[in-house]
Amino acid sequence: MLYLSKKHDPLKNAALIERYSRHKPEIKSAIDDTGVMLKKLTQHPIKSQRPEPQSSLSSFFEKIVSALARFSIATSTNAELSAYGTMVDHQGAVFPEWKPKLDEEYLELLKQTTREVNVLDFGAIGDGKTDNTVAFKKAISNGRVKIHIPEGVFIVKGIQLPSWTCLVGGGKGKTIIKLSDDAPKGRRLVSNSNFLRGNHHILVEGMSLDWNVERLGEARKTATWGNYSSCLTYANVSYGWVKNVEAINAGLHGFDASASFYDYSGDGNRARGASQYIWFDQLNAYGFGDDGITTHHSENLFISNCHLSDPSGKAHDKGYANSNGIEIDDGSRNVWLVNNSTTRCFGGIEIKAHHNSSAANNVQIIGHLSVNDNRSYNFRHIGHHKKTDPNSRTAYHIRATNIISIAPVFSDLYEGSTPRGMVVSAYVYVAVNHFTLIGDPDYDYRHNPVIAVQYKARNISMNHISIRGFHTASSDIRIFGGEQHADNVCLKNIGIENSAPIAIDIGKNVKHVSLQSLKAISTTGRYAIKADKVPDDFIDITVKGYTAPAMIKGEEIKYF
Repeated sequence: MLYLSKKHDPLKNAALIERYSRHKPEIKSAIDDTGVMLKKLTQHPIKSQRPEPQSSLSSFFEKIVSALARFSIATSTNAELSAYGTMVDHQGAVFPEWKPKLDEEYLELLKQTTREVNVLDFGAIGDGKTDNTVAFKKAISNGRVKIHIPEGVFIVKGIQLPSWTCLVGGGKGKTIIKLSDDAPKGRRLVSNSNFLRGNHHILVEGMSLDWNVERLGEARKTATWGNYSSCLTYANVSYGWVKNVEAINAGLHGFDASASFYDYSGDGNRARGASQYIWFDQLNAYGFGDDGITTHHSENLFISNCHLSDPSGKAHDKGYANSNGIEIDDGSRNVWLVNNSTTRCFGGIEIKAHHNSSAANNVQIIGHLSVNDNRSYNFRHIGHHKKTDPNSRTAYHIRATNIISIAPVFSDLYEGSTPRGMVVSAYVYVAVNHFTLIGDPDYDYRHNPVIAVQYKARNISMNHISIRGFHTASSDIRIFGGEQHADNVCLKNIGIENSAPIAIDIGKNVKHVSLQSLKAISTTGRYAIKADKVPDDFIDITVKGYTAPAMIKGEEIKYF
């Protein structure tokens, strides 16, 4: 099996994704096809949507709090499709349609930085001992400056960057900015200077950021709260760049694109002071207490060619660490993830929200490599799963194209969590196109499904799905039934090869499933299809090596 170290060069991701992708699609065509899939989904009503639960006194007060929040700290949000498309240039580079606007602003940043200085000229010493906080502050001054940092280890108590500032080092592992032993637990190592009024046009490039978690000794938790305790935080920043930077042992997050403050005033609200037009590129993060890269209440974000691995999970209670490589969290909108990799995290990519916040929506994953994460791809809106929960107002619109899941595993990070290649919960309008899942044939998956579509998920389309090697799983794709069942799921061009005993398992109460072009081959399989009713569409089914091709309504079907 593939092994990626924490120092893995993320510029190799595109080639690795190409190597492991089953179908090796032409990327522009595949992206366009995923867009067509999503458009078709949105043109149909949401079938079998559960009725909203009866209003209670507590829900009435929640509505009052939500309304008050919109007058003060929050603003309303929705899940409408982004007006921006996805571009592919003649060299195959993939980027959001708004990136040329960001490129123009980058040229303006270079134009406005009228001073160019070296931090050594202000008394900085990169000996790993001297406190350089004052030297950096003098070098930065009021901005409009490009600060060069040579090789060395520069101790600081924190760096705050005003607008029109470039902080440039000599490369990862060469220029190291390290948090002082005297810095408090909540300190951000690098951040913008004004969270309330906001900042703009900030670049951080070419360095390692060491949060120095060792200074906390045997502390049970490494983070305080909110968007503190991270290596780099952009909060209320417009036009920001972070390139070729390494985040080491952050107490909370490696990198965070955030609003001024996180907002928990209810689904349908989003915090004021969003960051927007931010590009994270060629980043590495490991040892983080929560997430490698995270986003909150911000929009028009581009995350590319990054590698996130080996979290400590110490921002959480032991055994309950929801520590993800990339987490697109509460209130985030219009996010592009291109050619990133994750390994040994709880979630490789998690797109989600807490129960009292708006879900991330309009997220596109284009090329991703997940290796030995517990849940390679995890899409969920907490608190909107059960029969008695309200339907999510914002968990909409996810596109994933040419993604890879290799050998998901159990993890000490979250001891009760079972391995999954993908989980879709509560989200509506999800299009997954060209998804390769490779299991470890010798690993004990303890009879758990590989792909789970569950908990009120609606209008889900999966095309060109290839699964192999999950011998001890229960099923390769399971559409969960029950009172909070999933519904309106289209499976097309599904290839299963020597994997779980059941290829497709459709639970009770699931009313609308389309199954078109299934090729399932096994030597020890039980059923290629298990369901309580025949799927709505049942076309082009090829099955070999199963005890019976299908179990429908409790009866074995020997021939199609």
